[in-house]
Amino acid sequence: MLKFKNVMAVLTAGVLAFSMVACGGGQSADTTSETADAEGNYSIGIIKMMDHDALNKAEQGFVDALADNGLVDGENLTIDYKNGQGDTNNLSTIADQFVSDNVDLVFAIATPAAQAIAGKTTDIPIVGTAITSYTEAQLANSDEAPGRNITGTTDMNPIEEQIRLIQEICPDAKTIGFLYSSNEDNSVLQVNMAKEVCQELGLPTTEQTISSTNEIQQAVTSIVDACDAIYIPTDNKFASSMPIVGDVANAAGIPVFCAEQGMVETGGFATLGIDYYSIGYQAGEMAVKVLVDGEDPATMPIQNPSEYTYCFNGDVAEAIGVKIPDKYADYVISSADEDEADADADAAEEETEAATEAAQ
Repeated sequence: MLKFKNVMAVLTAGVLAFSMVACGGGQSADTTSETADAEGNYSIGIIKMMDHDALNKAEQGFVDALADNGLVDGENLTIDYKNGQGDTNNLSTIADQFVSDNVDLVFAIATPAAQAIAGKTTDIPIVGTAITSYTEAQLANSDEAPGRNITGTTDMNPIEEQIRLIQEICPDAKTIGFLYSSNEDNSVLQVNMAKEVCQELGLPTTEQTISSTNEIQQAVTSIVDACDAIYIPTDNKFASSMPIVGDVANAAGIPVFCAEQGMVETGGFATLGIDYYSIGYQAGEMAVKVLVDGEDPATMPIQNPSEYTYCFNGDVAEAIGVKIPDKYADYVISSADEDEADADADAAEEETEAATEAAQ
């Protein structure tokens, strides 16, 4: 694995006097962040671009970080989970609702989701994740000082290292094919960076772009005849359709190198990529600082991923006839591993049930 490694409520004199009476004379009232309601509860709206493994992991990491810092949904926190289903109109409607509800904070997962809510409010704090570049997406003035009501974590990849991984695993690959969504700013940025790396390394490139998931199968079918290996960035549309990509590319014997592990698990071949749970967790810790400590998103630097990790799909390697170097043996996953994990989980559940019955 590579390592890259309160605000106190403002109380008016009248409210303070009322609180002292309610608490019984000279006893001081509890104070909370100004974003909390009268009971000290917070409200957070989560706007997620769509469902797929990476974004779902980021969401879970965020919620877990909140809980680990004492903010628990259903106790002192209310979370409104919304999924845009990959539709910008849905994202806009969700953003309108959160502004109308005046939530204390919005957690935006993926660039289009962050753009949707950022275009609706300059007052409600926004923490984002799964956003490759906040500046390129016009969400922040700079990574060091965002300058507005949004901060968060980035999913920028180690792109040069990913391209060099292709060279290492597939030394005979002459042409690299790129698959990405032309209407996702994060994807365009990553592919442009990857093209520069390929140019420096003397590797010819080709590409197929899409604007909707309906075009994915045709795009993959078209590119497999024009390249020796495929690279896909952290593209949300492709991430949600990796089984389709895998079916076509594997049948053609073309290895698909992805930008994150979830895409490898669902059909790709290999990655040196991001742990989306980790960047979601980092974003959750940032949200706690905004809600509880009163930090201003405008002055909170955008955070990079804390780590990257290798992942190779052993089943895909076998299907396309590519040898994974022994030094990466600890990073190989396969369906056999999943079956073993399921068996272990079932065995543990049976042991728990047996112990419960014995205790009774």
